Amino acid sequence: MAKENLKNLAISLRKEGLSYSDILKKVFVAKSTLSLWLRSVGLSKKQKQTLTERKLIAIRKGGVKKREQRLRKIETIDKSTFCDIGQLGNRELWLAGIMLYWAEGEKQKETNVSVGIKFSNSDPEMLSFFIFWLKEYLKIIDDDIVLELYIHDNFKEIKDIFVEYWSNELGYPRNKFNKVYYKKNKVMTMRKNVNQNYHGQINVRVRRSTDLNRRIAGWIKGFNKQCPVV
Repeated sequence: MAKENLKNLAISLRKEGLSYSDILKKVFVAKSTLSLWLRSVGLSKKQKQTLTERKLIAIRKGGVKKREQRLRKIETIDKSTFCDIGQLGNRELWLAGIMLYWAEGEKQKETNVSVGIKFSNSDPEMLSFFIFWLKEYLKIIDDDIVLELYIHDNFKEIKDIFVEYWSNELGYPRNKFNKVYYKKNKVMTMRKNVNQNYHGQINVRVRRSTDLNRRIAGWIKGFNKQCPVV
């Protein structure tokens, strides 16, 4: 097709409201050439709206495709890495709990030498494992485990929904979560985790556990001595 005919076709397609990328699928020229041809072609308000809608549809389709690719990649990685873990024995589970407490647990300090076991998190699986670890390796009974719920104060009216969620996740009756604390919202603070996936935070405390906390601290020190990089 002659160059002039290509130009006329491009102008005609543009007036129909097609985007540059759509036109280039039918008119095989460089994008710079197309831009030069179409720079004086105006679009009506309706045509501009149509182009915007098409762009949004393309963005959504691209987002869906990327999400599907990401999920497939994660699934493949999960399958390969699951085999890396292998069978977990008592020692591995015991050490895992120590490392978890080292990372997330409340430690005794010079200003508070009597603090007991306290572990805070918002991950149900992590909390479930820690509670299992307390009962399995420290022989803590349920009556000595205290579960405290922390949520933002703008959720105060629906706190029962949060209690129900954690009751189901951790396998304890609702009355186990008898202490609910409310965190004041800062108007200027933009928090990404306060949405439909927000469930608050759980503090796991153990009654009369000052010496047990010291025992965990001793295990951590023992690990440090055995670890070549600490």
